[in-house]
Amino acid sequence: MKSYRISKSHKELLIPPMPCHAKTNVMFLKTHKTASSTVLNIMFRFAERHNLTVALPAGQLLHLGHPLTFMAHFVEGFETIGQNYNIMCNHLRFNSLEVKKVMPANTFYFSILRNPIPLLESSYIYYKDHVPAFRSSKNVNEFLESPTKYYQPADYRMNIYARNIMWFDFGYDNNAKDDANYTQAVLKEIEHNFHLILIAEYFDESMILLKHTLCWPLDDVIYFKLNSRSQDTIQTLTAKSEEQIKTWCSLDWKLYLHFNQSFWRRIEETIGLDVLEKEVNHLRTRQKELMETCLSEQEAVREDHIRNKAFLPFQSGAANILGYNLRQDLDNTTLRTCQKMVTPELQYTSHLYAVQHPDKEKKVVGSPLLRTRSQEKKQLPRSN
Repeated sequence: MKSYRISKSHKELLIPPMPCHAKTNVMFLKTHKTASSTVLNIMFRFAERHNLTVALPAGQLLHLGHPLTFMAHFVEGFETIGQNYNIMCNHLRFNSLEVKKVMPANTFYFSILRNPIPLLESSYIYYKDHVPAFRSSKNVNEFLESPTKYYQPADYRMNIYARNIMWFDFGYDNNAKDDANYTQAVLKEIEHNFHLILIAEYFDESMILLKHTLCWPLDDVIYFKLNSRSQDTIQTLTAKSEEQIKTWCSLDWKLYLHFNQSFWRRIEETIGLDVLEKEVNHLRTRQKELMETCLSEQEAVREDHIRNKAFLPFQSGAANILGYNLRQDLDNTTLRTCQKMVTPELQYTSHLYAVQHPDKEKKVVGSPLLRTRSQEKKQLPRSN
């Protein structure tokens, strides 16, 4: 099987070297409601497997300062560790200059985007209890009938989830005017800052492209879907609402359309569609094997059906976030592998923090939304 290396410009046709070397300095911008928790689990497992250092949130924080613009001191141990971290993947609001203080010069940068239409519906359900713009409307369609009736830009800290959240995560103003020159300049800057942008709707294809680009083996990108919700919590959008999202979240819409095109262009220039199809099938076969090995039900289950509460994902809003039950008959080595694949984001962050910083007080796993709001004044004095 061919391996591929990405050039520094990451615009040229990729050349297959012999052999390629796995990239171990990687920054993943974890966007919201984009299947990014599954990617974070992949990154954490890779870090543990190769004994890499992860840039983790300082103190009791569970995100790297989000919604504040990222600062290097949000990372635990930055003052002593400096620019010697290998992996960065917890939620943050991107700030290139500050991230570069933490990550080495040869770091590979990537992120993931999702179609803003299902993304907004997902955000509405997940953040309904926390977002003022969502709280006073009956359902997502009512909100979209007249979003400005509910949305106050001044209350940006919590209302960010109601409009252009991906644009915000990349470090830009989610209430900015949709001006062609401005949006083109931002898209160009994102292309400059990031080597690869994946697409959530094509997650398996994204994992194959990531595997090739990072020169990782297949098992390093095998996953169980994390932080998904039960189907009965999904609200059906009207056709009018879907069109309204394209206007209301027009910055995210342009962002998604642009990088969806570049994603497929990248695949055609590197892997090719025929090889992609074969490798996606291989990934799905291997995933099925691992699900049969690890899981008692071989699928995600509702919150109240999760037997071991240590693997209970954080529950938010009206969403019923699914989790997994492991088989009872696993040997110790297999059990450890399976446990890591089903460990939710907050618990895994807490675990790595305890391993990397044994002298520090352990993180108390709870609501990252509430904790960020209550502690940001105390721990994160500088705002942007």
